[in-house]
Amino acid sequence: MSVQRVWKPVGSVNSNAEIERLRLELASFNKQIEQLEKQHPDAQKIEVLRASVLALTRQIDELRCSNANDLTDLLAK
Repeated sequence: MSVQRVWKPVGSVNSNAEIERLRLELASFNKQIEQLEKQHPDAQKIEVLRASVLALTRQIDELRCSNANDLTDLLAK
């Protein structure tokens, strides 16, 4: 009986799902911003949404960097 090594993703499945969830939320914010800009170009809500978009993009970047670091650590072993 031979032993086969099974490669399992190290946290990447959960991270990928989280990234996809954040990307969907980001798309929703962008759509809301577009609609508000058409209705009220000077609305303060647009700035609030833009701040939320920036926070989401930072979270996506952090998750991607975390995945890259996990892969780097795994390859270093």
